[in-house]
Amino acid sequence: MSTTTAPVPGSGPGGGPSPSGSAKAARPGRPPRQLRAADRLGPGSGLGLGLLVLWFSVLVLLPLAAVVVTATEGGWSTFVSVVSEPDTRSALLLTVGEALGVALVNAVVGTVIAWVLVRDDFRGKRLLEVVIDVPFALPTIVAGLVLLSLYGPRSPIGVNVVGTRTGIFLALLFVTLPFVVRTVQPVLAELDAEVEEAAASLGANQVTILRRIILPSLVPAITAGTSLAFARAISEFGSLVLIAGNKAGETEVASLRILKYIEGDYYEKAAVVAFILLLVSALVIVALDVVSRRVAVRG
Repeated sequence: MSTTTAPVPGSGPGGGPSPSGSAKAARPGRPPRQLRAADRLGPGSGLGLGLLVLWFSVLVLLPLAAVVVTATEGGWSTFVSVVSEPDTRSALLLTVGEALGVALVNAVVGTVIAWVLVRDDFRGKRLLEVVIDVPFALPTIVAGLVLLSLYGPRSPIGVNVVGTRTGIFLALLFVTLPFVVRTVQPVLAELDAEVEEAAASLGANQVTILRRIILPSLVPAITAGTSLAFARAISEFGSLVLIAGNKAGETEVASLRILKYIEGDYYEKAAVVAFILLLVSALVIVALDVVSRRVAVRG
């Protein structure tokens, strides 16, 4: 007597698995319906996303697009003519160079200040916390007046840096001081001290602990703060009006050069300089992000 075996659901004619059944069984993840349901936005979320895109477009995308369009209206010849002007080229080189130097100083000094504020207790710590945020609170023209009072022709300490590159550097340091400190400080405060103690108990010295445990965690915050400091320095205007002296070819920065072009009704040239600053800023921020990722991975 022969017996007939009922085919197993999802199997082929010979009892083996059918292609469609094996494909369904091997398909990873959630069913397509669940994926689509999870990706749907509710009424409130859709409205919030729409407002976000609108707000971001009005405040950021459209103004940037307007600058790019104005800068490219004259074609490549306009770029060449603007950059070929000795005073403009000097202003761009001075601005980028000073901004890079200030960013590097902030990366080191800002990290040290954040370390002291988090790891040490001393008298006047709360006062120092308040003083660090002063550049955030002061209007930039007021910051320039403060620096002029201390380092100007009537300086009480006999130091006059008005109209010099040193004065520009000091002004940029003043307005960019809080960026690295305030980005590194909360990350440093959240680091687990027990990990450092465990590494020390296993024989790691302080340099190894700093290089392999602390720095990889701090590098993203350091680069973020450095990027902000560079972006602020390369576009600074208010604090430099009273300090730089605005000597063409010597102490004239790019922002003041843009003002000169606008006052002379050369809007295309002003847009070209602004576009160059925007491009340099974006390249530096991307480069710092790449460095941050590589150091964090190697750490």
